[in-house]
Amino acid sequence: MIQVNGLVKDYGNRRALNSISFDANQGEIVGFLGPNGAGKTTTMRILSGYMPPSSGEAIVAGYDVVEESLEARKRVGYLPETVPLYEDMTALEYLRFMGDLRQLPNAEDRAYETLEMVNLESRANSFIGTYSKGMRQRIGLAQALLHRPEVIILDEPTIGLDPAQVVEIRNVIREIGKDRTVLFSTHILSEAQQICDRVLIINKGMIVAEDTPENLHSRVLGAERVLLRVRGDADGLDATVKKVKGTRKITTNKDDVVEFEFSAGQDVRPLVAKAVVQAGYELIEMRPIGVSLEDIFLQLTEEKDAVKKRSGGEK
Repeated sequence: MIQVNGLVKDYGNRRALNSISFDANQGEIVGFLGPNGAGKTTTMRILSGYMPPSSGEAIVAGYDVVEESLEARKRVGYLPETVPLYEDMTALEYLRFMGDLRQLPNAEDRAYETLEMVNLESRANSFIGTYSKGMRQRIGLAQALLHRPEVIILDEPTIGLDPAQVVEIRNVIREIGKDRTVLFSTHILSEAQQICDRVLIINKGMIVAEDTPENLHSRVLGAERVLLRVRGDADGLDATVKKVKGTRKITTNKDDVVEFEFSAGQDVRPLVAKAVVQAGYELIEMRPIGVSLEDIFLQLTEEKDAVKKRSGGEK
């Protein structure tokens, strides 16, 4: 479990974290989202014991990361954005070495077990220098899991990977997140939609939203968007849709596909379908268009910046 209360981090005159607070529970994968420079890595370095906060409190697995740093670090597995690896070691040698550093009594057994967890047992005796980018990420994840920590902190674990490698890493994260606390940092928002139970959105050192991906969709946007397609000529279709009460933001693309929105809880699709058919069109498709976390993130951060400007917080 992770508990963060009023965490502040200053680098000279620049405030990287501005009194952020959040928690993450056992058996939960929490996505930590934000653009580069938002404060994600700084937060993770504090939680992993790599650096102290300027003020505030961070509790990891029941231990204060400042006052009880050693006990907290024993219970954290940390995968930094740039994985520190020894290329002249085999995967097995590297994990045994990491196990010895952590004074694990059964380091070799743990190394084999962990290689199986990340699907690298077939390359256990290959030199890390021969590994692909995806395999390096997996061996980095293996060292974070080696001591069976209660809390796993992953900083951009899929950056630079190809689609197949991304799927492999996601599957491992889903598995370890079943009974541990996972804090998963990314600026690729589709990642959070696919594997996270809850999302924290950070911008300029402040948490601007916290909820499930589904609830963020409903709470922030409050609307559903629908794609509408008819057979043949769609001339005037947008005008027909516009006449239906409750429709809004109606657009037509170059393929004569009409898109429109309606307020959540006010489903106007049956009325739109009836109006389209009565107008003489042959309706062949009407389906919802998923609104991405990227749309939500942009709206949240733009709104936050607009509020700051109105209040004189920014010039």
